[in-house]
Amino acid sequence: MADIRPFQGVHYNPSIVKDIAKVICPPYDIIPPQLQQELHRRSEYNFVRIEYGFETPHDSSTDNKYTRAASFIEEMLKQKVMAADPKPCIYIDEHSFNYQGKAMKRRTITAVVKLEDWSKMIIRPHEGTMAKAKSDRLNMLYKLKANTSPIMALYEDKKNLLSAIIYKQVTKKPLLTIDKYDNESHHIWAVDDEQAIAKIHGCLADQPLYIADGHHRYESALNYQRERRSTSTHGNNPEPYDFVMMTLIDMADPGLVILPAHRLVDGLSATAIEGLAAKLPSFFNIKETRLDKARLGAQISGLLADNKQGQTLILCGLKKGALLSLTLRDPESVRSMFPAFHSDIYQKLDVSIVDHVILEELLGITQEQMGSFLNWVHEPALAVEKVLNGECQLSIIVNPVKPEAIKAIADVSDRMPKKSTYFYPKVPAGLVSYRF
Repeated sequence: MADIRPFQGVHYNPSIVKDIAKVICPPYDIIPPQLQQELHRRSEYNFVRIEYGFETPHDSSTDNKYTRAASFIEEMLKQKVMAADPKPCIYIDEHSFNYQGKAMKRRTITAVVKLEDWSKMIIRPHEGTMAKAKSDRLNMLYKLKANTSPIMALYEDKKNLLSAIIYKQVTKKPLLTIDKYDNESHHIWAVDDEQAIAKIHGCLADQPLYIADGHHRYESALNYQRERRSTSTHGNNPEPYDFVMMTLIDMADPGLVILPAHRLVDGLSATAIEGLAAKLPSFFNIKETRLDKARLGAQISGLLADNKQGQTLILCGLKKGALLSLTLRDPESVRSMFPAFHSDIYQKLDVSIVDHVILEELLGITQEQMGSFLNWVHEPALAVEKVLNGECQLSIIVNPVKPEAIKAIADVSDRMPKKSTYFYPKVPAGLVSYRF
């Protein structure tokens, strides 16, 4: 199904850039202004100048962050600070990191994948997108003609065929070694052996790929492809813009970490909060637990695991000094609160119950208003601390989404609510880029 190919990756030249950790950066969508400034200071070669450069009041159609990014990459290539590999390769990344005090490792494959319309079910999304981010990435594609950060997608390797190929490759000398990048490290191998590439292609060619992170980048690439195709004179022959760079990870990889997006709610009236307290018992069984600041993380983990009555949500801020564990009394009683086009799988998700039942139905926050009332964090203890510090009125803690749920919802052509998953850690921008 999926058409996966090698490409001539563009990356930093380790003979000139001795410490690549100083020049790579996070993907554009998780770079706040303060970090953006710090990355610029970190190195004159930092990839943030390409991935997410500064905007200025004097920007114009001929001088803006996109044109400056294009000029920067050309200058880096001219100076040989960056270089393109001489042969098309598939790249393997052994990414080591720490999570909750535990050393972890995941192995991924970076290749280019043929763009396919969602309707073909070859590439399958699991989450909704926002127009602004797609517009930004589309501008990048037009000015740079490059993918600067990869889309992350999931695949299945039930017979461990791919893992055996990867294991054989990582016994060789890596192309790039990056240590001490935000307490993470990367060892990257460039695979140009045609037999190995053919085996990788064969293992993935008969299955769909599931977008994990980068829905905006994929939809922007699709739009770019359509617009280029509309003016193309090359017929149906594949063009470089018909492909997009992806980093692929096995759903069963022990280093695959999916964090939940806990909801923070602020800006509510006292009447709305009082109304929520009165309405919740009609739909949820509620268990009250005295909040223990000294062992907050362990306490929340224990409450989430206590799901004898059903899947548990935790609400903080409705009753002072207490955490409220919520479980639906009867899923049928809230079925009408979900848009009719959504699947049964969708209706069972924590984030769906929070967004449609608690936020929309009980608090009266419409989908259009959610951006004004909501924020998100990924650590449950932090979600509670935000309430205790007065930074928000309520926090709603949800369980993490499992890879099987992502596959299940994508397989029925449904999508989770926005901000349902956060894949940790992100794949940095600047490791390898695809120019077309």
